[in-house]
Amino acid sequence: MSNDGSKKQFWKRNSAKVPGSIQHVYGAQHPPFDPLLHVNLVKGGSKAQMTPGKPKKATTFQEFESITSDAWDVGDDDDELLAMAARNLNIEVVMETANKVIENHSKLQERQQKQERRVEGEEEDESEENLQQVEEDEEEGEETSPASVHSEPSPDSRMVKSLSEAYIGLSKEVPSEKSSLQRQRSLPQRPVIPLVARMADQNTSGTPAMTEREASRLDKFRQVLAGPNTDLEELRKLSWSGIPRQVRPITWKLLSGYLPANVERRASTLQRKRQEYFGFIEQYYDSRNDEHHQDTYRQIHIDIPRMSPESLILQPRVTEIFERILFIWAIRHPASGYVQGINDLVTPFFVVFVFEYIEEEVENFDVSSLQEDALRNIEADSFWCMSKLLDGIQDNYTFAQPGIQRKVQALEELVSRIDESVHRHMQKYEVEYLQFAFRWMNNLLMRELPLRCTIRLWDTYQAEPEGFSHFHLYVCAAFLVRWRKEILEEKDFQGLMILLQNLPTMHWGNEEISVLLAEAYRLKFAFADAPNHYKR
Repeated sequence: MSNDGSKKQFWKRNSAKVPGSIQHVYGAQHPPFDPLLHVNLVKGGSKAQMTPGKPKKATTFQEFESITSDAWDVGDDDDELLAMAARNLNIEVVMETANKVIENHSKLQERQQKQERRVEGEEEDESEENLQQVEEDEEEGEETSPASVHSEPSPDSRMVKSLSEAYIGLSKEVPSEKSSLQRQRSLPQRPVIPLVARMADQNTSGTPAMTEREASRLDKFRQVLAGPNTDLEELRKLSWSGIPRQVRPITWKLLSGYLPANVERRASTLQRKRQEYFGFIEQYYDSRNDEHHQDTYRQIHIDIPRMSPESLILQPRVTEIFERILFIWAIRHPASGYVQGINDLVTPFFVVFVFEYIEEEVENFDVSSLQEDALRNIEADSFWCMSKLLDGIQDNYTFAQPGIQRKVQALEELVSRIDESVHRHMQKYEVEYLQFAFRWMNNLLMRELPLRCTIRLWDTYQAEPEGFSHFHLYVCAAFLVRWRKEILEEKDFQGLMILLQNLPTMHWGNEEISVLLAEAYRLKFAFADAPNHYKR
C-alpha cells in the first residue's frame, strides 16, 4: 500500500457478505445515521442517498479518510459552540443549580459515612441502642417530628445485618424529603444476588445457624456417607429434595458414577482418574493449534467469555481450566466434537467442587488463590463428572442434534395435553416450540435460571433415574406452564418470543425450584409410563 493505486485495490468494495464480518448495530451508543444531526457529513449533491428503499453503499477507505481527515484539526468550531452555549444559558441559573448539586452531594456523603459507621457497630449492639443511634443521627441532620423521636421501637428495629437493611430501616424513620434523596441514590444500584443461593440447607458462611430440621437432614447425609459401602439408593432419596452444601461435592461425585460406593476404593480411584485426565492434557492439548483442531479450539475460546457468571469465568485461571476441559472432551468424543451449549455444563460442577475448598461465596473469591493441587483436583473432577453427564445425553450434540429434536417434539405434544389453552395460543401466533425450547434442551435451562437454581435443580437430576435425559422434559413442561398467565397476555409473535427468551427468574430461589420439581414429578407420574396419553 505504498501508493494510491494499491490502496484502491486493497480497499476494493465487495458486495458479497463475508461470514463473521462486523455489521453495524444500532443502539444507544451507535444510533442510526441522521442527516439532520450530521450536516457536515452530507454533501449537497447526495440527496439520492436519502431516498427510502435504496440500500446504502459501502464506503471506501478513501471516502472515509476524506470525511475524517479534519477530525483532529483545531478550528473555531469549539469556540462557536461555547459562544452559543453562553448565549442560551442563564449564568445565574447555572450557578444556582451547580451549588445545589454540590450541597446535595456533600449531604449524601455525610449521610453515607454515618450509615457505614452505624452498620459496623450495630452487629454487637442491642436493638434499642440501634434505635437510639438512628435518632441521634437524625438530630444531627435535619429536624425530625417529635412523634418520630419519642415513638416506641417498632418490630422492624432489629439488628441490622447489611447495608441494604440499614437503608430500609432508616427510610421508615426519616422525613419524606430525605427518603426522596435516598431513593434517587439507590436507583442505579442493583440488588446483589449470590450466584449460589444462601439457602437454608446450604448453610454458607454468614448465614443464620441451621434449624433443627436442617441439622437433622445433614446428619442423615453424613450417616449414609459414613458407611463402608454407601447405599446409593438411600442417598438418591435424600438428595431428591436438595443436598446440603457441606456434602454436595462428594454426593455429586457418587451419584454421577465418578466415585465408587466403596469407601476404601475412593482415594485410589480419584488418584487414578486425575492422573489419567492430566495424561490426556499432555497427549492432546498441544495439538489445539493444529490445522484439524484449531477450529474447535477457536470456537471454545470464543464461547467461554460469553458464559456466566462473568465474575468467575473471566478470571484468567478459570478460563484456562475451562478451555482445557472442553478441548480434551471434544478430542475424545469425535462423534459429536465440541458443540455450543456444552460449555455451560461445566460451570455447576466447577462451582460445587470449588466449595470443597472455600467457605465464602464464589462470586467474591479469587480462584487463583487456591493451592495448585486443589485447582488440579477441581479441574479433573469437573471433567469426569461432566463426561458422565454427557454420556447420557450425547445424542443432543451429535450431527443435527436428534436428541434435542425429539425432546422438543415431545414437549409440544405434552403441553398440548396438559394445557391446551397455552398450546393453542402459541399456535395462533405461529410460535414454534423449537424457537425457544431448543435452548432449554441444549443448555438444560441454564440460560433461563440463575446458577443457584441450576445447582439445586441438578441435585434432583442426579437423584432421578435418567434425570438429565428424561426427567428434564417434564421440568421444561412444568416450567412453560408456570408462565401461563404471562403467555396468554401476550397478543403477538414478537411479545411471546421476548417473554419466552427472557423469563423473569432472576430472583428465584429454593422454594420456586421445589414447586417446579414437584409439578414435574406429577407430570412424570401421569405420563411417563403411559406415553400414549400425550400422543393424539
